[in-house]
Parts: sequence; structure tokens; C-alpha cells
Amino acid sequence: ERSRFQLFGDTMNTAARMEHTGERNRIQLTEATADLLKEAGLGRWIFPRSTTIFVKGKGNMQTFWMKTLRATKGRKKSRPKAEVTSVDDTAQTAESSEGTNDARSVGSERSVPLDSGETEDHDDLDYDIDGAEEMEEMTKIDRLVEWNVENLSSLLQQIIASRGGVVQSIAGLQEAEAKVGKNGTVLEEFIPIIHLKRFEADELRNRLRPTAIDIEEAARTQLRSLLSNIASLYKDNPFHNYEHASHVTASVQKLLSRIVKVGEGNGLNSNSSNEELNLVDLAGHSYGITSDPLTQFAVVFSAIIHDADHPGVPNAQLVKENAHNAQIYKNKSVAEQNSVDLVWEIFMRDEYKDLRACIYQTEEDLLRFRQLVVNTVMATDIVDKELQALRKKRWDTAFSGMFMYEPEGVSVDRKATIVIEHLIQASDVSHTMQHWHIYKTWNE
Repeated sequence: ERSRFQLFGDTMNTAARMEHTGERNRIQLTEATADLLKEAGLGRWIFPRSTTIFVKGKGNMQTFWMKTLRATKGRKKSRPKAEVTSVDDTAQTAESSEGTNDARSVGSERSVPLDSGETEDHDDLDYDIDGAEEMEEMTKIDRLVEWNVENLSSLLQQIIASRGGVVQSIAGLQEAEAKVGKNGTVLEEFIPIIHLKRFEADELRNRLRPTAIDIEEAARTQLRSLLSNIASLYKDNPFHNYEHASHVTASVQKLLSRIVKVGEGNGLNSNSSNEELNLVDLAGHSYGITSDPLTQFAVVFSAIIHDADHPGVPNAQLVKENAHNAQIYKNKSVAEQNSVDLVWEIFMRDEYKDLRACIYQTEEDLLRFRQLVVNTVMATDIVDKELQALRKKRWDTAFSGMFMYEPEGVSVDRKATIVIEHLIQASDVSHTMQHWHIYKTWNE
């Protein structure tokens, strides 16, 4: 085999040691970052760690912890005004002086530094201070949920924009929704070609700007609730956990934006004013994936749910033990099928009807969304040799020109379907965000 080399610089080595020596629910900073905060007048946000950490090649290094707490909207406690300020207000002050801070609020919850010294009142925020009896920390899972809420909210805006801003009741789809997933196992729903939605050039040119779309509060609240429920399905496994799902989600989003290369002989050019690609040009060079936000939403959603309720052991072990789920799913893609079934059951609850109305408005869109989720999650089973062989054959078939006389739309959809499957596969196994020994164990 060909030799493979990876070259890591000082930043990567330092970051790796920082990650290994970190503590749960705490933010560790290097001395260089701490110095930047001090220069920005934000030294009160940090305090030195009591012990140094050892960094290979650099020796012992002093690091810092950031003082954080959780602030939530809706509940108000009595507290001296001089003791707290929001990150946003402090960040604006920092930016005006040095321009080095990048603190942001996320959703309706904020991570707030202690002892900021600001006097402005924030009547709508509830501040839980260090050591207080009712202190409520924002956990890592909370932060990941909020991050995924923001990601999917952005895609929801794009979906609604592609429909001209229309969001109507989907009460008429109840019968169709009730039938989805009721005919056999999830794997038996798999099809080799998913027919994506096509948009005319004029539709793409005149599409509303997603940023002009306001998602109703009910739908956004339901999205947060759904993602929280999905996160709760994940077990505390070394590898197949909610952090892993979020890592895969980040990789999927990056790869979705890189299905095509700009400026490499394909006629695509970015808009110098906002770095956005012309959808009309892009649609023809991404097999229709980029022009259909519902497809993108389905793929990202699949990344989030793909290991929900994973037992922490391979499918082969479940089959060997004759586990109940292995019997239900006929010893094929056991964990993957279970994830789809569990999440879909929650997703179909009446409490998420406003969210579903944002995602799809017609039975056609509902069925396409379901099919995309099924195909994408099933593609994460890379151990089953039979499925892998079929997938490889379908890739070769799609790009070999074997079906050069079939309708163009079918050929493009054939390619789009297999590209999506390989995209999530690459995202699922190629990143190394876990500890190396865990990553190696699951990816040998």
C-alpha cells in the first residue's frame, strides 16, 4: 500500500494536549488567548489553572479557565445590576477597543462571564451565579443542541424561501404521514435512485433571500425540543455518542458546500460582494443537491440522528447475541434502522406539526424527505460487506457512462443519490475528533 503521512504543526499539537487535559463543561485557554482577552479589557473573564499542563516539545505550559455560567430567558432573579452583563454587550465594548473578541449569544440561552462590572439591567434574563443553590450549567450537550438548532434553522429558512415563503397547515397530510414507514423494515425502503426536485432557472433567480424569512416561534421551539429529545436517545458511548453525531454533522455541512469547486474550469464564479454562488450556475454542477434545500436539510438531519440509541457495540455483536432488534431488522443494519425508527416516531408526534409544516407542504415532499433520510442513514453501515459492494457497484455504474442513453434527469438523480451516500460515509469515518485510540478501534 502507498505510504500516508500527516503533518501537524505547533497549533495542532498544543490543541491536542489542551483537549486531553481539559475538564467536563469547562473552557480551557492557552496563555496566548488569555493575553488577547486581557488586552481587550476582559481579563476578569479568566483565571489561571492551578496546575500547569505538559506539552510535548514545549514543556510545562500555564493555561487558563474561563468563568462561565448559564443565563436563560423567562425567569428573573434578584441580583445587583453591577455584577453582570451579557456577552453581546461586553463583546461590543471589546471590539471597539481591540477588535479581538468574538463572543456570541446562541438561541435563547447565553454563556455569560462573571463579574463583568457592567451596570446595564437585563430584565428578561435569569443569571445563575457560581455557588448559588439554583445554579444551572449549560452542558456540552446543551451547547451542541443549540448549535444544531442554528444549523437546521438556517436550512429551514432556505426551504421556506424556495416555496416563496409559504407555510400552511399540513392537517391534510395526516393520512399520508401515518402510512410512512409502515410497510416493512427501514432497509427495505431503500431505493437506488431518489428523484430530487428540479427548479427552473427563473425560480432560482427570483428565490427569496433566506435571511428575509422569519421562522415562527412555535416551529423554532419545536425544533429545539425535537433535537433535545434526539440528544437524549444517545447513550454515553465512547464513540457513538451525541458529540460524534455533531462532528459528523459539521463534516456533512462542509462537504455539502464543496460538492463542486469554484473557479476550477467548471464555469462557476463566486459573487465578490458576498461570496455566494449563483444558484442557477451551481444547480447544474451539483447534481441538483445544492439547489434543493430540502435535500440538504434531510442529509444534515440524517447526520444528527444516524447513531441515536446506538448500543455501543457493532451490529455483528447484536446479531451474534440474537438481540431483539437484530430479530426485528432481520440481522441487517440493526443499529441504523433502529435509529431511523425511533427518531421518526418522535418526529411524527402532533407536538411537532408546525416544524413539519416548515419542512414539507405536500405528500411528494414528505415522501422525498423520508426517502433521503432512509438512504442517508443506511449508508452509515459501512461494515456490511454486501451493502458496501452494492454501493461501490452503484457508484461505478453512475459515473461509468453505462446508462448514457437514459433520460438526463434520471442519470443526474442516480449520481446525486450515490454522492449523498458517500458524503455521509466520508463524514462518519474520516474525522478524528475523538481520542485517537477510540477512533482507531472503530475505524481499523
